[in-house]
Amino acid sequence: MNVFVTGATGYVGSAVVRELIGAGHTVSGLCRSEEKAAGLKAAGAEVLYGTLDDLDTLGSAAAAADGVIHLAFTNDFSDFEGALALDLRAVEAMGAALEGSGKPFITTAHANGHAVDQAVLAMAERGIRASIVSLAPSVHGDGDKGFVPMMINIARATGFAAYVGDGTNRWPAVHRLDAAVLYRLALESAPAGSRLLGAGDEGIQLREIAAVIGRQLNVPVVSITPEEATAHFGFLGTIAAFDISSMYNTAQASLATRELLGWKPVQPGLIADLEEGHYFA
Repeated sequence: MNVFVTGATGYVGSAVVRELIGAGHTVSGLCRSEEKAAGLKAAGAEVLYGTLDDLDTLGSAAAAADGVIHLAFTNDFSDFEGALALDLRAVEAMGAALEGSGKPFITTAHANGHAVDQAVLAMAERGIRASIVSLAPSVHGDGDKGFVPMMINIARATGFAAYVGDGTNRWPAVHRLDAAVLYRLALESAPAGSRLLGAGDEGIQLREIAAVIGRQLNVPVVSITPEEATAHFGFLGTIAAFDISSMYNTAQASLATRELLGWKPVQPGLIADLEEGHYFA
């Protein structure tokens, strides 16, 4: 397939581009600048300059492609509603270009992005093979700037690695390279209207993560109370005590995704990835 990828230079997107090209697909990647384009060109992708505001560009690129993987998102947490509104406009522009084509459209679920998710799922009724991928809260690997690096930086700053309460609450995780394979498989064969879950580790106890951080940094590992969590973790404090695996029935959803697409994560799990040491270099 000739695949149009938005967010093609991002942390997950760059892995998806390489996965697609390695599997024999061709890629046209949306890119904002010459600086960002270098990595795309090195991977063997064509570069299409533009942003999510360029609705005509998005529509034309979607219409010319055999399928779309939409990964771009404006991570402006000062105006999250505005970012969701922009994403919805981009999705609608690409959806209009794909209507009646039977082509695949794959995107990522966002927290509180219900209107966007509904717009994507509605594409299935308009002759588009649309599906949504939900990624685990920790997408780990080289270049990770998410929750776990934040926890590491907090441990460095405070002198101890923390977990909340007994630390048995569980976080799902997935390696970025395994996530890239999932997007490719969704593009190739996911039925219209599919909701897919990318979780290699279906649930890692937070105290396990804290223990590895403590060993790697040679600092104590400490339990803190829920009342102390926000002061210690900042905005992460509101979710640091959640058992996310239980909340979203991760094990069942992950099994369904694996059975549907034949997805088999093969990269190191989060704990093994942390033990390799590159997070602490």
